[in-house]
Amino acid sequence: MVRRSWFVRATTSVLLAVGLVAAFPAAAHAAQPAADPGQSDLQFVISSFSLLIWGALVMWMCAGFTMLESGTVRTKNASMICLKNVGIYSIAALTYLFIGYNLMYVDVGDLIGSFRFLYSPLDAEVAALAGDVSGLGDAIGAGSASMSNWLFQMLFVATTASIVSGAMLERVRLWSFWLFTVFLTAFIYPTVGAWIWGGGWLEQAGFRDFAGGTVVHTVGGCAALVGMMIVGPRLGKFRLDGTVKATPPSNVLVTTLGVLILWLGWFGFNAGSHGSLATPQDVIIMSAVLINTNLAAASGMLASVIISRRVFGRVGLSSSLNGALAGLVSVTAAPSMADHWWAVVIGAIAGVLCTVVTWLLERMKLDDVVGAVPVHLVAGVWGTLAAAITTDVSLSTQLLGVASVMAFVLIASYVVWKLIDFVLGVRVATEIERIGQDIGELGIESHPEFLLAPDDFDEY
Repeated sequence: MVRRSWFVRATTSVLLAVGLVAAFPAAAHAAQPAADPGQSDLQFVISSFSLLIWGALVMWMCAGFTMLESGTVRTKNASMICLKNVGIYSIAALTYLFIGYNLMYVDVGDLIGSFRFLYSPLDAEVAALAGDVSGLGDAIGAGSASMSNWLFQMLFVATTASIVSGAMLERVRLWSFWLFTVFLTAFIYPTVGAWIWGGGWLEQAGFRDFAGGTVVHTVGGCAALVGMMIVGPRLGKFRLDGTVKATPPSNVLVTTLGVLILWLGWFGFNAGSHGSLATPQDVIIMSAVLINTNLAAASGMLASVIISRRVFGRVGLSSSLNGALAGLVSVTAAPSMADHWWAVVIGAIAGVLCTVVTWLLERMKLDDVVGAVPVHLVAGVWGTLAAAITTDVSLSTQLLGVASVMAFVLIASYVVWKLIDFVLGVRVATEIERIGQDIGELGIESHPEFLLAPDDFDEY
């Protein structure tokens, strides 16, 4: 009897344990919809922090642009480029805070957002800075801190202005360029951003631009094209007999390092544009974005190496480096494809297009010092249209968006550049161009231990 009673109790205990184990997953699943406050906090923290880290990489691209440009030009203008690029970054930070972000993201209708002056964080975040965290639920519901998002977006604006700088080096006035940067970062760029990312008419139409193939690169490329046409070519770039004077980089090490820094910064540019790092799916998407970004740059570079011999009769360093940048630009509009070989194809085509358009611009006597138009405008347009291949967006929608953005930016940039030219002038004096802007405008030299002689332009 005792043995039987023990057996019954043991059997009952085992059955209860099995029942509890079996019921636990169902109970856990049933409880899953009830959000864990601690989990939401963690997701908010990780997503906000990731935006700051990706943003730091994008900010590092400003150093990449500075090194690329200063290594490409003659040493007599390198100091001016350093000053101009730091100024671009500073102007973008201020104009985007005062007016640009509100125009792009706050109360956006079909065309433009709010003209309210000065963007500020959410009230709950302001209160948290003062120690009151009672209302943080509203901020956490947004997914990330508002100012971490603002910082990341601001860095895109600075990148856009840097694109324009590269096409007009060695002959544009410093203050005239900075004034154009104010208009670009405060009004032109935010208007396009409102259309595509702020809920405007192009976003409503289904236009796809993941990380700025159009918003950043097409906008910057169009503004650069107009600017370099208005300012004209550098003295001596095109000879009287129609031939082109070669202008190799003055410092190939600095130029190459600048491109590698840009390549690194592009990881933050594209991966950070996903905007969230709260779930395993976010990590998978970011991983795919990083792989595709890297593959497109690699294929663009090698494609340019191959085609440059055919186009220029030699393997060119500058064209090959620009091929890598073109590959990066081309994948920016849609970098999250699962079939990674598409990134290779898209990047390679961008590298070929970049090299061919570089040659065409020289035939047209358009002096694009660093290749901003073939790298950013041409590859940006190609990549935006190629998004119709790798995503479910329609080609007609992408064509409509590209054409509309180009028309707006070309016209707006032309008006602003012409007004600046009328009021201040956009080109430096001939003598300053001869001796270099470092001495002519800044009174310093980037390489004071070298003896620099003015160029002789008598044959041009």
